[in-house]
Amino acid sequence: MTTIQFDALQPGKPIQVDVAGQPVCVTRVGDEVFAVSNICTHSYAELSEGEVKGFAIECWLHGAEFDLRTGAALTLPATEALETYAVEKVGNEITITPKTKES
Repeated sequence: MTTIQFDALQPGKPIQVDVAGQPVCVTRVGDEVFAVSNICTHSYAELSEGEVKGFAIECWLHGAEFDLRTGAALTLPATEALETYAVEKVGNEITITPKTKES
């Protein structure tokens, strides 16, 4: 679990945080916050260096886009989805935790 301040997030400017030892890309879109794996599934590149377009993030290395809400790969060359993380906002505090896997 990782906690950050909502006010510290600039809309459309992703950041990297560590959640349970994993690099996570955290992005604010309007009043919503999304957290996905920070590593592109196509090639090792940090998505927190990419560009946010609506609810998508584009990898700076080869241009693959991912849906911030679901982690789904939207464009080639990526074909695998990103891992997503649970985000909870209480007041100005954002808590990010790994999603539990369902059996």
